[in-house]
Amino acid sequence: MWNIEFYKKDNLEEPVRNFIVNLATKERAKVVQEIENIRSEGIYLGLPFVKKIAGKKYIGLWELRVRFGSEYIRIIYFLHSKKTFVLLHGFKKKTNRTPKRDLEIAKKRMLEYKSKRG
Repeated sequence: MWNIEFYKKDNLEEPVRNFIVNLATKERAKVVQEIENIRSEGIYLGLPFVKKIAGKKYIGLWELRVRFGSEYIRIIYFLHSKKTFVLLHGFKKKTNRTPKRDLEIAKKRMLEYKSKRG
């Protein structure tokens, strides 16, 4: 079993948890199920469920890929320790490419997390 942590801002807000809570009921259920798949399968869960973010600038970032009808929901995360994933940023995706803005948010949060936790 793998551990899942939600990134916390300094004010203790958890952006990914808030994102999930604000999804429609059926979307939320599917996202929670996919997070449970990460918890049970860990690094062995592959496409189409998870994908490594491409580019040297984003080394270490992965995306959980949830398709709900014509909607694409993404949760960007990283592996912090041998058994702990940290969920950094969640969003709905409208195009094939992940918006740079969303990648930068996740990268910034990962760096902040690592600087505080080591």
